Amino acid sequence: MRHVPRFIRSSVAALAVILVPALACADMPVVYKSDGQALFRLNAPDFWQVRAGGPRVITPPDSDEARLINRVIGLEPVAEGGVWVGFMSPHGVANFEQARDYLRNIGRSVVDDPQVQSESRTRVGGLPAARYAGTGRRGGRAVNFTAVLIDLPGNRVAISMAVIEGGANPDLVEDINTIYSSFRAVR
Repeated sequence: MRHVPRFIRSSVAALAVILVPALACADMPVVYKSDGQALFRLNAPDFWQVRAGGPRVITPPDSDEARLINRVIGLEPVAEGGVWVGFMSPHGVANFEQARDYLRNIGRSVVDDPQVQSESRTRVGGLPAARYAGTGRRGGRAVNFTAVLIDLPGNRVAISMAVIEGGANPDLVEDINTIYSSFRAVR
């Protein structure tokens, strides 16, 4: 394995614990809706900003192919940079296989040169989930990422990514864990 700075190694270890129940609860509820129907909810930690973006077309780096990106909820700490968590539930993505394909198509728009280093099955909010952790680059900086696919009721899948840049505050991993611990499907 090529040389990886100590912080990045420790961030990978810290990011690997994502989805472990957090002790603290965040207070700002966020609901993801599609066509007027609530699909899931989560809580944003204190001192994190939430941004929502509707459907848009993007073109990944090194490609001429435009891709439709569904509504995304993005969360970032207000006072510190280098950390981003996003959630979406694309139309027509009903199972893990379709979600992996969708993630492969849009993933390079979030992380350049992604290298998946581990895969596992888990549960998020009591629902079956698949987790992929790895490394890549974003804006020319080394990053660690975790992509999580969550099987929602009604033939939908939530797709999430958590990205931490090298040099970001490793204490923010606890906030990321709090976000995932608060995730619940709306039935």
